Amino acid sequence: MRLVRRNFLYQLTFLPHVFPVNCYIIEEENELTLIDAALPPSHKKILETAEKLKKKITRILLTHAHGDHIGSLDVLKQHLPDAKVYISERDARILNGDHSIDKEEEPFPLRGGLPKNVVTKPDVLLKEGDRIGSLTCIKMPGHTPGSMAFLDTRDNSLIAGDAFQTQGGLAISGQRKLLFPFPAMATWNKEAAANSAKKILLLPISLLAVGHGNLLENPQDQLQKIIK
Repeated sequence: MRLVRRNFLYQLTFLPHVFPVNCYIIEEENELTLIDAALPPSHKKILETAEKLKKKITRILLTHAHGDHIGSLDVLKQHLPDAKVYISERDARILNGDHSIDKEEEPFPLRGGLPKNVVTKPDVLLKEGDRIGSLTCIKMPGHTPGSMAFLDTRDNSLIAGDAFQTQGGLAISGQRKLLFPFPAMATWNKEAAANSAKKILLLPISLLAVGHGNLLENPQDQLQKIIK
């Protein structure tokens, strides 16, 4: 695992040289918020990192319900029974094993690693504008119908899940990068993803943190080039 810190954010990267998968710990004054649960074996390093910070993980936020973002959720919940789990109402269905699409989502099927037999049930269903600690929820449909991003209001860091990638080059979900095409292959609706990305240009983002790839500081100029 690779660990990188920026202000209140800790990026934990698993398989950094093979298939980098990120999750994030956000430090609050008296507690920690985990964003995404990475791969199935990731719980050990997540818990070890929290222990070193000498604070408890009290919340687990999920950007979306693909397997590489909820992989260690059940095991983490066993170790953290009091931690509340948050996900959008739409992706809660995916988490619970319902992989159907709604009428307005046709004709695009869900793609990517869709979960099966997840035991953990969400405690809170997120909506646009909800506030969790220092984080504000931003609805970002595209990679999945219910994808969410989280803006840290203290320093304008944006944890965007797979709405963007930086591995293989900066791209919106659905824009295929030859060096790392997997987020594009797992995207439900690339047009919706492009529309969601336009919302980000209106925000004064200081740091872009994604599901796959390195942190990107002061990303606005680069985002302008890929968002049309």
